[in-house]
Amino acid sequence: MFGVFVALVSGALMSLQGVFNTEVTKQSSIWAAAGWVQLTAFATCLLFYFFSGRGEIMGMFSIDRKYMLLGGVMGAFITWTVVKSMDGLGPARATLLIVVTQILVSYLVELFGLFGVEKAGFEWKKLLGAALAIAGIIVFRME
Repeated sequence: MFGVFVALVSGALMSLQGVFNTEVTKQSSIWAAAGWVQLTAFATCLLFYFFSGRGEIMGMFSIDRKYMLLGGVMGAFITWTVVKSMDGLGPARATLLIVVTQILVSYLVELFGLFGVEKAGFEWKKLLGAALAIAGIIVFRME
């Protein structure tokens, strides 16, 4: 149950962050806004690091697959793409497309066992769920 609650909070925060970042971008620039997001995220992580159980920070540099350290770089582009999509499509449409894409890509990663994720078997019900999500986009876009 805790996982469901955290996922719901995550979805809400992502949607609100996209709206906030889009508004900040309108008054500054896309890369200034993205930089601010990353800087404040870093400061927040640093704060939590010092006030919670500290883990081995140098262990990050002994990771086997170094490309796994590109999450921050992805974060900058995630901020850019969310801002641009929300500005062009509006928050609801952009979020719908973003979430459905997350579902599809995550399922492919799981299905093929990419990036060290345990491989999952193909399930028709998951394909049907993805198709329903795509149908939801089509219905949502109808005017």
